[in-house]
Amino acid sequence: MVGLTERGRLALLLAGGIYLVAWGFGSRALYPVATGLALAVLGARIWVVILRQPVSLRRRLGAREYVEGDDVTIGLEATPLRHPGPRTLEVYERITKLGERRVQLNRRGMPLLVRYILPAMRRGRYRFEAVRAVFEDPFSLARAEQLLGAESTLLVYPRLVELDRVFSESGGATQAGGRVLLRRTAGFDLHSVREYQQGESLRKVHWRTTAKRGELMVKELEDMPHDEVAVVLDADERYVVGESFDVQVRAAGSILRANAMRSRRALLTITAATPETCQVSSIDGEWRAALELLAAAEPDGTEPVARFLERDASPAAQAIELVVVTASLDQALVDSLLGRAFARRPASLVFVDSTSFNGAEAVPLREPALLRLQGSGVPVAVVQRGDDLAAKLIGLEEAFTAHG
Repeated sequence: MVGLTERGRLALLLAGGIYLVAWGFGSRALYPVATGLALAVLGARIWVVILRQPVSLRRRLGAREYVEGDDVTIGLEATPLRHPGPRTLEVYERITKLGERRVQLNRRGMPLLVRYILPAMRRGRYRFEAVRAVFEDPFSLARAEQLLGAESTLLVYPRLVELDRVFSESGGATQAGGRVLLRRTAGFDLHSVREYQQGESLRKVHWRTTAKRGELMVKELEDMPHDEVAVVLDADERYVVGESFDVQVRAAGSILRANAMRSRRALLTITAATPETCQVSSIDGEWRAALELLAAAEPDGTEPVARFLERDASPAAQAIELVVVTASLDQALVDSLLGRAFARRPASLVFVDSTSFNGAEAVPLREPALLRLQGSGVPVAVVQRGDDLAAKLIGLEEAFTAHG
C-alpha cells in the first residue's frame, strides 16, 4: 500500500491552506504555489507506485564461524525483478536481541548491495526476521513498504579455551579416601516389568507396579552403556549477574571439548526452562550439535540444579563422572556432590562467583561449603571476573597456591 509520509501530508495540508488563502484574499499569485505543491505530492505518489516492485533479497553471513567478541560482517544483495529498478533501497531488519536496524542499499550494476558490521557480538542465537523494504520518492513525500521474508539465523559461539588436562583429574583417581573406577561404561537400566516367577529373588520386585496390579511384578533389567562424563550447565536465572553466565558456558564447553578430544563419551545437559541434552562421543561426531546448544543457551531456568540431578531418569546423574558448572552453591547441591563422593562416584564442581561480576573488585572467596567439598575429595574450581579461565580449569592456580 502506497501512502504519504508525514512530510507529504504536511505538504498537502500546506497546499490546501495556501489555496484557501488565495481564494479568501483573491490573490491569484498563490494559486500556482498551491497547485504546484499538490501536484508534487501526487507526482511523488505516482513515482512510488511505479518504483515499487517485487525484490529478491539475499543475505550473506560469511563462511567462517564467529565466536563471541568478533565483528560480524553482513552482506545484503537486492535484485529488482523488473526494470526500471530503484537506484537506492532502504531495508529495515529486525534482529533478535539487537532490535531494528536500517541500512541503505546502493546500485552496483543490476543488484543493489550493502555491507555493514555488527561489532563485538556476544554469544547467542540471532534471528533476522521481519525484513521490509521501503520505497520512497527523492523528496520523501510518499512511501511504500514491502515484506521481503529473507529470514536467517546467525550463531555466535562461545570463546572456549584449550585444555590439555582438567582440574578434576588430579583428584579424580581418589575420592573419600579410596580409588574409584573411571572407565566403567556399562550399568543396568530398567527395561520393563513382568510377572514374578517362582524362585526369583524378591530384590527384583517392582513394588509400585505390584501394588497397582495386586500381583508380584519383577523388574526386567537391561545392560546399558552409560556416559563416562556428564557436564551439567546450570542455567538458573536467579544467580546471573552481568556476563557470569557466559563464563559458565565457556567453562562447560571447554571441559566438554577436552573430553571429546580424548574420545570420551560425554553428555552435555543444560538446565534451562526447556532442558537440553546432547551426547558427544568424539570431536568429529556430535560436537557440532553440542556447540550450537552452547551458543544458544539462555539463563532462563527456574529449577535448582540439585533437584534436576535428583530425578531418577536424569542421564546426567547416571553418568560415571559428573561435572557441575554453576553460580549457585546451595546445601542440596553440596549434599548431592558429597553423596557421590562417598559412594566413590567421581564428581567435580566449577563454581562461577557471580557476585564478582557486579562491578566491584573481586576478593578471594572463603566459602565453607567449598572447603567442605574439597576436604571430602570433590575437586573444585572457583572462577571470578577477570580470572584466566584456562588456568582455573587446568588447576594451575590451585596447584601454585597449594605449593606456596
